[in-house]
Amino acid sequence: MQASEPGSSYAGRDAIEAEAARLLARLNSDPSPDDEAEICAWIEADPRHAVAFARAEAAWDASERLKSAAADITLPPMQQIISEADQRRLSRNIMVAAGVAILLFVVAAIVTVRTFSGVERYETGVGQMRDIALEDGSILHLNSDSEVEARFTSNGRKVRVMKGEVSFEISHDPARPFDVEARAAVIRAVGTAFNVRLRPSLVELTVTHGKVTVHCGDSPLQQVAAGSGAVIQPRSISLTRLGPKIVEQRTAWRAQMVELDGETVEQAADEFNRYRKAPILIGDTRVSALRIGGRFRTTDSQEFLSALQLSLPIRVVDGEDGSVMLLYRDNAADGEPPPLA
Repeated sequence: MQASEPGSSYAGRDAIEAEAARLLARLNSDPSPDDEAEICAWIEADPRHAVAFARAEAAWDASERLKSAAADITLPPMQQIISEADQRRLSRNIMVAAGVAILLFVVAAIVTVRTFSGVERYETGVGQMRDIALEDGSILHLNSDSEVEARFTSNGRKVRVMKGEVSFEISHDPARPFDVEARAAVIRAVGTAFNVRLRPSLVELTVTHGKVTVHCGDSPLQQVAAGSGAVIQPRSISLTRLGPKIVEQRTAWRAQMVELDGETVEQAADEFNRYRKAPILIGDTRVSALRIGGRFRTTDSQEFLSALQLSLPIRVVDGEDGSVMLLYRDNAADGEPPPLA
């Protein structure tokens, strides 16, 4: 049985769906343990295989529900006068449908257990960072307020990024591809290092060593090499060539640093808020567009706030709950705070 290669054309997708339908029919015809293992391996070989198989199961379930609904209909009195042969045939059809439904349930349970058992969940709180050594020798570095799920089988390795930001160091194992699922995107690596960050409307990928492939929706498979990145949205993948300085900036958090190079104060405040339980707030629209550079510790936002006041017309007001308000410092106002935006 041949597994379809990731990133194939629409014809390839049709072939995958046809194969999924064939395998589902095979599962419904008294499969052997070897058959089940082979089918599970095909499902785990590519995320699109799992999607196609799930679609096939859903179509089967819909068909069975229609059969069950038809069997439950109470016939009107005039149509209850049927021959004994018809009654036996109807009973036999209902029993067959029920048997198939039970078999499908058992098979679905087998596939689910084989595919999703052994899931490990790792997470960090706000301001916390964590390094996770996986059983294959790969290492996950979790940034503040991040969460992942890891699932390893004999055929593949999968990690789903649920939220936040994660840096990956993948142990080389060609026999077991390493797939990272980030929203609609699937990033595949063999032996490489890269960074994945979930932003509000996109996934930001930065490759620091080796290369990966990226697949998302109907977009063609893209290859991203070290020193490059990708902006991944539900229906598109945009590749970008990154200079060493940008790569260093994106991965500075690994050293518990925030590196700024002309970002706006609003962008900088958002970055520091990832590590603070009480936020930095913008209290005047004139503050938002001011720009700042520098390298600051994630664990010491006071250093950043002091730099704002020294280098920019900004006044910092501490809130009772630990939050911080940034106001525009207008010297002409003789120290009077400007109106809040």
